[in-house]
Amino acid sequence: QVQLVESGGGLVQPGGSLRLSCEASGFTFSSYAMSWYRQAPGKERELVAVINSVGDTNYGDSVKGRFTISRDNAKRTVYLQMNSLKREDRAVYYCNARRFSPYTSYWGQGTQVTISS
Repeated sequence: QVQLVESGGGLVQPGGSLRLSCEASGFTFSSYAMSWYRQAPGKERELVAVINSVGDTNYGDSVKGRFTISRDNAKRTVYLQMNSLKREDRAVYYCNARRFSPYTSYWGQGTQVTISS
């Protein structure tokens, strides 16, 4: 059974930091590109960051220089270190696992991040 379980969300003040984790099970984690997406109220889901199977990374423009994605294949976990958080970072953050041959995509249930003073 495939599972992606996010954790680490919560309430933080502007300028603060959070570290999200996504623990995977039920598939060959090391073969998948792992991503973090987010969806704010009334907005479409957007890509935050992606890390492929060999560790190459890419980021959405709004988080470049503030967020860092990483993965630990031994722990089957992907992380999102979020620094210098802004109110506009408030959203539900989702973990995604994807490969293209054959195309397969899995989603976690999401974790809420709230930025408030």
